Amino acid sequence: MSEITSAAELRELLGEPLPRAVAKERVALHDRDLDWIAASPFLIMATGDEEGNLDASPKGDPAGSFAHVIDRRTLAIPERPGNRRADGYLNILRNPHVGLLFLIPGRGESLRVNGRARLVRDAPYFDLMTVKGHRPILAVEVAVEQIFFHCAKALMRSHLWQPETWQPDVLPSHARITKDVMRTPESLAELESYYAPEAYARKLYQD
Repeated sequence: MSEITSAAELRELLGEPLPRAVAKERVALHDRDLDWIAASPFLIMATGDEEGNLDASPKGDPAGSFAHVIDRRTLAIPERPGNRRADGYLNILRNPHVGLLFLIPGRGESLRVNGRARLVRDAPYFDLMTVKGHRPILAVEVAVEQIFFHCAKALMRSHLWQPETWQPDVLPSHARITKDVMRTPESLAELESYYAPEAYARKLYQD
């Protein structure tokens, strides 16, 4: 095994980025960024605590009711009911740096936003993030420090949006996986009922 231990070694192996790749960074939201965020129903939020322990969490909502743009340097991501672990939120309380990756189904490119976050328990714009009558109980406000579009190569290589390559049944059900990896008192049948799509859909916006 030959380990890379310096930036110089890494650059010798990868080469230098194209000037366009360096110059694409921005510090404020462009109109095209606003369009992308408005059309995106899904993002991944990356956080880390003060010791460098990391977390990446998926967030999703109907496009247009998801991330709220406060101004060209600030946006907000609503909280929705989940498992209450709050790993990312606890990280933000310790270390405000966050990274967001906005995706649009069918598009290979993604929008990357890096900045500093804070947790807000209420604000006037919460009303604008109400979905199916459920107003978020908190939001992550992100002060934008870096923003740019990422190319489509990774999603093209993975065939992520090509249905003919999808194999959702290559693995057992989530209930079966949960039963296999956790010591849960519920039976497999009870877990299958809990995770059934029609039952799970009722829990999307309420605990």
